[in-house]
Amino acid sequence: MAQMRLALICDYLEENWHSMDLCAQMLLKHLQAEHTAAIKTIQICPEFNWRCQKIPWFGKKNFAYNGDRLLNRFWDYPRYLSRRVTDFDLYHVADHSYAQLVNVLPPERTGVYCHDIDAFRSLVEPDKDPRPSWYQAMSRKILRGLQSCAVVFYSTAEVRKQIEFYQLVEPSRLVYAPYGIAPEFAMTSEKASIADQEILEQIGDAPFILHVGSCIPRKRIDILLEVFAQLRTIYPELQLVKVSGEWTQSQQQQIAQFNIGKSIIYLQGLQRTTIAALYQRASAVLLTSEAEGFGLPVIEALACGAIVVASDIPVLREVGGQAVVYCPTADVSAWVKRVEQLLANPTSAPVLNLRLAEAKKYSWSAHTQIIAQSYAKLADR
Repeated sequence: MAQMRLALICDYLEENWHSMDLCAQMLLKHLQAEHTAAIKTIQICPEFNWRCQKIPWFGKKNFAYNGDRLLNRFWDYPRYLSRRVTDFDLYHVADHSYAQLVNVLPPERTGVYCHDIDAFRSLVEPDKDPRPSWYQAMSRKILRGLQSCAVVFYSTAEVRKQIEFYQLVEPSRLVYAPYGIAPEFAMTSEKASIADQEILEQIGDAPFILHVGSCIPRKRIDILLEVFAQLRTIYPELQLVKVSGEWTQSQQQQIAQFNIGKSIIYLQGLQRTTIAALYQRASAVLLTSEAEGFGLPVIEALACGAIVVASDIPVLREVGGQAVVYCPTADVSAWVKRVEQLLANPTSAPVLNLRLAEAKKYSWSAHTQIIAQSYAKLADR
C-alpha cells in the first residue's frame, strides 16, 4: 500500500495553549516513530503574523493580541492551507477551535480532534455564556468546519455525551481516542536539570500544594486561592506553587485580600521534566475546575506518584477513577477539610500502586494507533 501523506495541522505556538501543543507533539512523535510505513506525517503551522501589536499606541492592549489571533486564524491560516491542498492525502486538525480550517480542505479526507465544547458554549448555552454577535459568528464558522469533516476524535465519554446532547456532530463520525502521558511524567523520571534544581531550590523544603493549568474561569482559581488561604492558617509554612496561566485582575485582588502573595510561587514556561519534579515533590496536586474536557494534570500527576485532589465532576471521575480524592465543586470548607487531612496523614490517600496503575491506562502510542487506523479507513473509502 502506498504511503499516505498526512498533514498534522497545529495551533500557533504564539497562542500558548500548552495542552494543545502537547497533544500535537505526541501525535507527531508516535506517528513518525511507529507508523511511517503507512503514513508520512508533516507538521503544518504557518508563521504567525504580528500586526496589531506592532502599532505603538495599540500594541500593548489585550485586544491587540486578540486581534492578531483572529487575523491569523481566520485570514492567514486558511489562505496558507488553500495553497497546499494538493500536497497531502489526509488532514488532521489537532485542535477543534481551529476547525474553521476544514472549510478550505477536502472535508471527506479531514479529521478534527474535539477536546471539549467550550468553543461552542455560547451557541448551545447562550444564557450561561453570553457573547457578542461577532463571537457567535466566529463560533458558528468553527462549528460548520467541525460538522463537515469526516471524523471527529474525542478524549472522554463525558465529551461525547455533550457532543451528542447538543447534536454538534453525527454520532457515527465520533471516534474515542483518549490522551496519553509524556515519558517525562514518571516516578523514575530523568535526572533533574540545572533549571529544575534551581526551581526546586527556590521552593525550598517547605511543603506545597500544586496547581498546573490556566487561569480561565472554568478552572475556578478563586476556589484554589480561598482553599489555600484557609490552609495557611493551619499550616503557616505551606506554599502554593502555580504553574502556567496569567492571573486575572480579580485573582490578583483575591491574593491581595487574603495576603497570600508571599506564599505563592508562580512559574511559567517550564520544561516537562521540571513539572514532573514538582509533581513528585508536591504534598498534593489540586484541580478545582468546574468543567474539563479531560484533565491532563490528573494522569500526569498520578504517573509521578502524586496525591491528586480534584473536583467531583463526571469527567475527572472518569479519568482519575479510584486513584483520586474528590471534593464537591466550589465547596471550600470540604476542600479545606480534605486537604488538611491529607497534609496531616498522607497515607489516607489512595495507595501509590493504585495511583500508578490508573496512570498506566493511558498511552500516547495507543492514542496514535487509533487515529492512524481511522485515517487508513478514510484512505480506503
